[in-house]
Amino acid sequence: MRRILVVGSPGAGKSTFARRLGAKLGLPVIHLDFYFWQRGWQLPDMTVWRERLTALVAAPEWVMDGNYADTFDIRLPRADTMAWLDYPRGICMRRIILRVVKEHGRTRADLPEGCPEQFDLELMRFVWSFPREQRRKIVAGIERFGGHLRAVRFADDRDADGFLAAAGRH
Repeated sequence: MRRILVVGSPGAGKSTFARRLGAKLGLPVIHLDFYFWQRGWQLPDMTVWRERLTALVAAPEWVMDGNYADTFDIRLPRADTMAWLDYPRGICMRRIILRVVKEHGRTRADLPEGCPEQFDLELMRFVWSFPREQRRKIVAGIERFGGHLRAVRFADDRDADGFLAAAGRH
């Protein structure tokens, strides 16, 4: 495992999992939200975004967290492993709400400056619809671009923690 994608619903714990896995394996961690979002939660120019992403995946090693299913064509061919945090929507919704309450107005380390934590109804809708709309995009991405991947799907923190405990063992 030298190039690992971490995907899943917002609130599943992708960034935390990626940091823990990167530390365990001694790999750099790339939080895609940091490179995607512009100050004030503005969307980037999509051509620039795809160029930036192409440069990021060219690195020899990484743990990369973020969904961005429309970029699977760039990321999946370069990855060797996908860790999919496929958690129930209730867990993800609760974690998003707790994160907003705890971090409101602050910018997390996995986001660029100028993107403070805030309540976002659009994000809540995305999390709610994730199982219905995004799971199929992940599966389709694996089928189309990631037949070579070791794809590991976690249903809860216990599954993810077990994977982390075993990571790096030879």
